[in-house]
Amino acid sequence: MSQIRVDDIVGENGTSAVEFTKGVNATGVITAASFTGTASSATNATQAYGLTGTPTIAVNDITVAGDSTITGNLTVNGSQTIISTETLEVGDKTIGIGSTTTASNVTADDAGIVVYGSVDGSNDKTMLWNKDSTCFEYNVPLKPKGVIETVAAASTHESGVAGRSVIELDVQASNVYRYAVPATGNIGIVSFKNMPANAECSATVTVIFTQNSSTPTSGVGNTVDTSGIGTYCNVTGISSDTVAGISTRGDVGSASTVTLSATASDEDFVSFFVHYNGGTNTDASSYKVYVTKKGGFRPGLIGV
Repeated sequence: MSQIRVDDIVGENGTSAVEFTKGVNATGVITAASFTGTASSATNATQAYGLTGTPTIAVNDITVAGDSTITGNLTVNGSQTIISTETLEVGDKTIGIGSTTTASNVTADDAGIVVYGSVDGSNDKTMLWNKDSTCFEYNVPLKPKGVIETVAAASTHESGVAGRSVIELDVQASNVYRYAVPATGNIGIVSFKNMPANAECSATVTVIFTQNSSTPTSGVGNTVDTSGIGTYCNVTGISSDTVAGISTRGDVGSASTVTLSATASDEDFVSFFVHYNGGTNTDASSYKVYVTKKGGFRPGLIGV
């Protein structure tokens, strides 16, 4: 075996690089200003600069001192990703949390955002989704500048008793509903569905009732005490799964009842305050419904 001991190797013309057409086997450390080629792997290297092509490089720990630009996709595996930067900008319009190939309400439970406010977590600010209440739950108050409420059309179906329909109000779909009272019949049951029943809570639902176009008679349109709104109520709770509906009656001022205006085209605002006290969510005594009304609204005599 021959040995060549030199400090510098250049091409024959004194300026060009030397070509090793048969390759080079190096048992020591190779130091180069840059590397260009189609190498498929590099192992046991402590430093690498100017790599191009599609090399596969496996390292245990890596530190990038300068800027880094990745033009393709980046996949990070592991149990923790820490981003220590003052500004984080994301081009996507949505951010996915709790990603999994078997996504469900169970895997989404407690997913959300945590703002650190303490070392031990006792003062953290959280917005987390709860599978039992099927709601995002906050551990701090909200202070929005303004709240625009959704107004939805209330749906009805037959109760099984002639002339007494069921008006259905989904407390998680809207807090304000509108309903045009038909020319015949009455609302027999006010039904509230999807009421969270995993912890004590309440919901206020307001219905804007518009009396039918012709003046109701004989108590039609919930205009007399015996057919008052909220006399019969049904509450269907939700806690992971739907809780069987319970029947109750609405509490009203002076233990009377709430009736709608008997004048054609009048509008009545009827509000229902539904309270679940945190008790057994299949027990009727755990729920209260309070009913109030502001009504008889019609165009004023003065004005446009």
